[in-house]
Amino acid sequence: MASCVEELHFSHIHIPVTIDQMIPVMPAGPIPAVHGSRLYLSNLDNMIGARVFTPTVYFYKSNYMSSNRKPVTKTLCDALSRVLVPYYPLSGRLREDSNGKLEVFFGQEQGALLVEAHSDMGLAELGDLAVPNPTWAPLNYRFPNEEPYKVLDMPLIIAQVTLFACGGFGLGLRLCHCICDGIGAMQFLAAWAATAKTGTLVTNPEPCWDREFFQPRNPPTIKYRHPEFKRIEERSSLTMSLWKSKPVQKCYKVSQQFQAQVKSLAQPNDMLGCSTFDAMAAHVWRSWVKALDVKPVDYELRLTFSVNARPKLKNPPWKQGFYGNVVCVACGTSPVNNLIKGSLSETLRLVREARLSISEEYVRSTVDYMEIDRPNRLQFGGKLSITQWTRFSLYESADFGWGRPSYAGPIDLTPTPQVCVFLPDGSAECSGATVVCICLPGSATHKFTEFFICLKDLISNDESE
Repeated sequence: MASCVEELHFSHIHIPVTIDQMIPVMPAGPIPAVHGSRLYLSNLDNMIGARVFTPTVYFYKSNYMSSNRKPVTKTLCDALSRVLVPYYPLSGRLREDSNGKLEVFFGQEQGALLVEAHSDMGLAELGDLAVPNPTWAPLNYRFPNEEPYKVLDMPLIIAQVTLFACGGFGLGLRLCHCICDGIGAMQFLAAWAATAKTGTLVTNPEPCWDREFFQPRNPPTIKYRHPEFKRIEERSSLTMSLWKSKPVQKCYKVSQQFQAQVKSLAQPNDMLGCSTFDAMAAHVWRSWVKALDVKPVDYELRLTFSVNARPKLKNPPWKQGFYGNVVCVACGTSPVNNLIKGSLSETLRLVREARLSISEEYVRSTVDYMEIDRPNRLQFGGKLSITQWTRFSLYESADFGWGRPSYAGPIDLTPTPQVCVFLPDGSAECSGATVVCICLPGSATHKFTEFFICLKDLISNDESE
């Protein structure tokens, strides 16, 4: 079974990058916003976890220096300028209103930012392009002395084109999460790519702003406890062990067969069934807790993950083309001892119950909860957060005319060491595989690998039920 899981390794390299020009990109035509215009953002857009830029990178091996190739920077700039007409909110800036809520504002500083850079290295020197690599950070532009989590008065799209000596290039993209969730980001990316590829504006579906869809009720009505937002007293060894030393990013390519076996072993003896995500999330959570040897064993831990709420919205249904945040944070809780000693099936039930709890009413309750008690800081106590990127069309959406990217995805998980990401495998020969990336203290990496890859304990545990 271990052969169905391959540990991926990345090279620790230095990438020399020279910035050649900074290009402000404005909408190519008139937009329905003038100087002083403001746009409403929903409470889902205002979640503290959304007040970030999501950095990704896309690598292309195509030879941009060949005479029959379109110039990369100009093609991307022209297409972005066209796309910013229907996606005009992305040309504004974020600011806080008198109540501390974010809004999009159109003032003197507007437009996206595209940075052109070059490197004397070739793509082949960047290491394995199948796995995120924290040393790729220079490929995502950051302003000098930029503060962490800064989103106010920033361009909402920051793109860096890095031209490599081999003729390939990288597109580093930082997109503000307050404006769009993962599915919305893919919608925007696909429009930009299709416009660059065809030379004419392509938007399918037509973008829809309509953030008032998620206005709070009057009066706000909170019908759930919302443990995903609650502060948990930190009295365990967990957070200290994660933050006291620089975490190590570990990545594993997990075959479809391995995922199917985990799902089969995790399947509860009931009629509800389960998803592959339920099973893999439960397996990762248990392996993580065991590897970290969390004390005390009665300490309550949380697993959180985002659930796309679009299919839940029926009254009225959400509008096609809406690209804002339509996610709720599902939360499962369990004492440490139950995760270590209990079966995988029991842990899966917690994950499944959390996922299925996200309903239309839960979405509305979340909006109302944030209207009354909006969290203003991230809570890390006793928590692992899993982000599922496998449902995003990262590779399919990013053909700008130079073919499918060799790699598409994040760069570095280590700034938030309580995060695990499920990524699609970009290699064509590994259909159905998933890349699982997680951050751990160096002392726990061997144990996690052992617990994650070996399924013998799962078989003996679940057969004893």
